Amino acid sequence: MTKFPDFEGLAMFAKVAEERSFARAAKTLGVSVATVSRAVSRLEKRLGARLFNRTSRQLALTDFGLRLVDSASRLYAEAEAAENAARELSSRPRGLIRLAVPMAFGTRWLAPILPDFFEIYPDISIDLHMSDATVDLVGDGFDAALRIAVLRDSSLVARRLTPVARFILAAPSYLERYGTPAHPRELTAHHCLGYAYRPQRDVWRLRNKAGEEETVEPTGPLRATNSQALIPMALRGLGIVELPEFMAHEHLADGRLKTILSDWTLPSGALYFVTPSARTRPAKVEVLSDFMVARLSNPPWRWLG
Repeated sequence: MTKFPDFEGLAMFAKVAEERSFARAAKTLGVSVATVSRAVSRLEKRLGARLFNRTSRQLALTDFGLRLVDSASRLYAEAEAAENAARELSSRPRGLIRLAVPMAFGTRWLAPILPDFFEIYPDISIDLHMSDATVDLVGDGFDAALRIAVLRDSSLVARRLTPVARFILAAPSYLERYGTPAHPRELTAHHCLGYAYRPQRDVWRLRNKAGEEETVEPTGPLRATNSQALIPMALRGLGIVELPEFMAHEHLADGRLKTILSDWTLPSGALYFVTPSARTRPAKVEVLSDFMVARLSNPPWRWLG
């Protein structure tokens, strides 16, 4: 059986011949002089002939070396070109990204900016999974996700895009009819609208500046797996709702909803771009991450009222 060709020996021989020096060849290749010398000696032994005449001051190809050097140099150049082409291909943003995002956020804020992304990166396609259920990125085969949460420690790599405040809200008509709660404990006597996809059970955790904490389990006429479905009820004056600012801001701006319990705050969360790993993240995911930072780090929904 024919032995596998000694590509390393041929490549190092070609580089020594080009540089006319073992030391310069070693420096170019990023290896030790001893490594280059051993590779060339191994090749000479394998071929049964000397490739260089060596003296203390001069290094010259033998007749045998002169016959082999062109073929070895072409082999080295072709291998280098193939590796460079493969590296360029792997670093070029292209291919399919499986992306998971919350339903309401994806519809209202992500979908409108995606055309800009595709115009910049026409070789990338996105399989967009929109659901308020938290997906298993690794187990379900997703490349990335947008998550709005108080993110806990995990094996995932998270890039924080922007803080996301949350508010307890009610329509003026509701407050006129039922009164304005002055303390979180009073919410138990009100019609509160519930959200089913919280990380734990559906509770509102509030804290005031004095460090007091209250936990309220909302009860009322409607509970949904998507907060967007609760907004018409709140606007009609049929319940109190807890919403993130990216859903609440336009209703706060036009006065159709008002914040209540303003001396109390909900846990501050943030919008994150999450991936399974940073070390193996391909270029297509990296450019999507950068795009999200550029477009969502200073979002139009920021409520300053």
